[in-house]
Parts: sequence; structure tokens; C-alpha cells
Amino acid sequence: MTKLLFLAGSSRKESINKKLARYAAERAKEKGADVTFIDLADFDMPIYNGDIEDASGLPEAAIRLKKLFWEHDGFFIASPEYNSSFSPLLKNALDWISRKHSDDEAPLSAYRGKVAALGAVSMGALGGLRGLVPLRMMLSNIAVQVIPTQIAVGGMNTWTEDDKLAQEAHQKMLDGVLDEFIATTKALHA
Repeated sequence: MTKLLFLAGSSRKESINKKLARYAAERAKEKGADVTFIDLADFDMPIYNGDIEDASGLPEAAIRLKKLFWEHDGFFIASPEYNSSFSPLLKNALDWISRKHSDDEAPLSAYRGKVAALGAVSMGALGGLRGLVPLRMMLSNIAVQVIPTQIAVGGMNTWTEDDKLAQEAHQKMLDGVLDEFIATTKALHA
């Protein structure tokens, strides 16, 4: 069974991107995937610094997060847009788990052979779309296969009272992303 990890690039309790990641995980489970949803708030790490790494290695939280990436075939990131880029929290987490923590570990082991799907929600008209461009570029540069289809949902009235996407068009967009994500991950890990 395809094992997929779902997370948001925000640690805010009421993050709309965390809501998207959680809802995408539910939908992927309904489509037959084995899913895990995580909250980056549970992985507190200092800002990446080579001196910290040299003195004490990777933080325990980075090792736990890297283990989750190792255990899953792919990951879905719902990324808030921060000034046309992605969040410092997400960048820091991705940077820490890119680092080796044992001599026999292959470079970028948390990323090689993985598939990623991207999404964003924003109150702005573009729905966080601009922030997905640098995230896609970074992931592609570290050996992740990022699927072409993505979801960006903008504007007000995005969610129903029971935390489902309110617009049918957005629901279809998410289902299209998830279908491609699951199919690509299955094909690459067959």
C-alpha cells in the first residue's frame, strides 16, 4: 500500500494550510492510501546552523522527522505563502532533514526516490500560488519528484463548517492532485 505523509508549512493552531493538509490526508485515505498527518509544531528545532550541527549533530526532532520521511513513499505539503515564498518553518525543517546524521547515510536520503504533491490556501486571490514556485524548485533540486498538478485556493469562504472545501471546483482540483500523487507514487514504488 502507498504510504503518504501529509504536513503543512505552518505551526499555527488554526492554520488554513494545516486544514488543507489534514483534509487532503482524509481524502487520500478514502482513495486507499496509507496516510500519516503530522504537525510541524511537534518538531521544534533551532534555526539551522552548521556550528550547532558540528557541536551536537542533528536535533532529536530532526531525526524523528527524517525517520517519518524515510518511512513514507511520498509527501503532501500545504504551504502558506510568505512574501512570495514558503515559510521559514518549512524551510528550516526541510534543511535539517537534508543533513546526514550518520557516516553511512546516503546524501539526501530523506528525499531521494520520494514523490511530492503541493498545495496552498491563502486569503489572497492567487491562493498562495507564488509560494509554491520556490518550494517546487527546492524540492526538485534535492532529488524529489514533484508532480506537476497542484492546488492553490484563494479568497474567503474556502471551508464548510465541517472543514471540507466549500467550492466543488476546489474539491475537484484537490481530487485531481491526490489521484496523480497516488498514481505516481505507486508507479515509482512498484
